[in-house]
Formats: sequence, C-alpha cells, structure tokens
Amino acid sequence: MKFTAEQIAGILEGDVIGDPNVEVSKLSKIEEGFTGSLTFLANPKYTPFIYNTEASITIVNKTFVPENQIKTTLIKVDDAYLAFSKILEYYNAVKLNKVGIESPSFISESSSLGKDVYIGAFGYIANNAVIGDNVKIFPNSYIGDNVVLGDNTIVFSGAKIYSETIIGKNCVINSGAIIGADGFGFAPNKEGGYSKIPQTGNVIIEDYVDIGAATTIDRATLGSTIIRTGVKLDNQIQIAHNVEIGKNTVIAAQTGVAGSTKIGEHCQIGGQVGIAGHITIGNNVRIQAQSGIGRNVKDNEILQGSPAIKLSDYNKAYVHFKNLPSIVKNINDLEKTNGNS
Repeated sequence: MKFTAEQIAGILEGDVIGDPNVEVSKLSKIEEGFTGSLTFLANPKYTPFIYNTEASITIVNKTFVPENQIKTTLIKVDDAYLAFSKILEYYNAVKLNKVGIESPSFISESSSLGKDVYIGAFGYIANNAVIGDNVKIFPNSYIGDNVVLGDNTIVFSGAKIYSETIIGKNCVINSGAIIGADGFGFAPNKEGGYSKIPQTGNVIIEDYVDIGAATTIDRATLGSTIIRTGVKLDNQIQIAHNVEIGKNTVIAAQTGVAGSTKIGEHCQIGGQVGIAGHITIGNNVRIQAQSGIGRNVKDNEILQGSPAIKLSDYNKAYVHFKNLPSIVKNINDLEKTNGNS
C-alpha cells in the first residue's frame, strides 16, 4: 500500500516541505533509505545522513533547519520520534487488517464468530469456541474446544491454544506459542516410574497481554494459570501450571517459572532467569538476567546471581571475586614469610 507525503502529514498533523505527492510504500532507517521509503530523524547524531539519504520522505522535528541541500521530502512535526512511532502503529494496523475466512479451514458449527473476523488458511476452530469482534487468526493456527478470544486479539501463524483457555481483549499471541498444554504433573509409582496427574484446569489471559513466539503457558492442575492485564512475555518463555503473573509485569526471553509461583505487579525479569516453584515474588521486583530465584522475594527488591542476592551485595561480592587470585597470592606470600621467620 502506498501513501503520499500529504496523506502522511495529515495523519501526523505535520507540514510538508517538498513534493506533497511523492509516494512511499516501505519504512527504512535514515542511513539505509531508498527510493519509495519513509524514514525519520530524531537523534542529532544521525543528522549527517539526511543530506545523502535516498529515502523519499523523512519525518523531522519542526526545529530542524537543513544546512545543505537535501533530496528527501520533509514532514515537520513536534516530535519526530513519537510521530514515526505513530506511523509504525498505523502501518501495522493496515497490514494486519484482514477480514474473511480463507479456504481450506475448519470452523465448528457450534463455535461463535464475531464481526470482521479473519481466519487464515488451514485454521482450526473447535467446538464451542467463542471468537470476538475483529479477531485475526492467521494460517495454521489451532483454537481448541471452549476457547474464548476477546475482541481485537491477534493469533499469529502456527499458534496452538488448547481447550478451555480464556484470552481477553487486545492480546497478541505470536507464532509457535502454545497455551494450555498439560502442566508437568507426575507422581512416583510403586513400579519405580511416574504416573501422570490429570491437568484439569485452564489458562486465563487478561486484556492487553503480549505472548512471544514459542512461549508456552501450561494449564493448571486445578483452577487456573493466570496472566494478568498488561503482561508482556518475550519469546521462548516457560510458564508452568498454576503460575500467576501480576499486571504489567515484563519477562525477557528463555526465562522459566516453575509451578504455583506467584509473581507480583510491575516486575521486570531479565532473560534466562530460573524461578523455583511454590514461591511468591512481590511487586516492583527487578531480577537481573541469568539469576536463580529459589526463595520468596519482597516488594521492590533488585536481585542478581544464582542463588540470587541483593544487587548491591552482589556487586560488592563480585569485586572481591575478581580479586581472588591476587588475594590468594597475598595469603600464600604471607604464609611463606611467616614460615621462614
């Protein structure tokens, strides 16, 4: 889809300096601009690129005054960074604005579809599923029995949503995510093996939640695994059965949360963090990457290490750890001196 400089300026309430009819259909970095692309200049460090960029249109701050000749058409706005972010949102919305049911796909007669729904090819909608208005389900996705998808939720290609899962409004489920698979429940038996414990609960995901690609969220043994409003989960995260994550918490890639752990609101958890089961993590907690959490954590703590300790204590300890070779050498020298005296 193509847009003119005049159309973009209308969306951004900006002013066109140059050709109002020049068209763009792609986005680019200013240093990698090409004919037919739209870019922006917000950071002064990138100013030299504007004089050589091949981008057809560049969004700039109203305060920008070129010192040399430029080829690109300018759109002047109050805040170029925010304006470009707005264009990204608009571009993404247009790109994802698909409607209709592609063939082949399977939609159970007992399911319910809202208005302006999109079901991609090879999609599967099982019995009694409830699909809200403006939901987009991309190709090769599976929606199980009794699943609920709230209005404006997007399920990208290849996602699998198991039975009984409830997903709220304005959520994004990225490709390869698996929501509602059985939790890791097994009990030792008399034969020396393990007997499976039936996982009879479900997963509840509230509104405005983003689930990354290949992330897995297990159904509860009993009750629900719950992801509260505004949570953002990165790619390749494991959330075990009966976990609860508080609203507006963000978790980076490859983190694993074991069963029945409760994580509070507004937490920030780095990549590759391991969190043990049956513990409680408070609100506003920050956990540095690759930390191991095996205990309850109070509100507002900042942790690092494995097992994790307070970040300030970790940094002090690490100074001594780096100096261990010289400390050991000094001790050996002292022992030699004392032994010879």
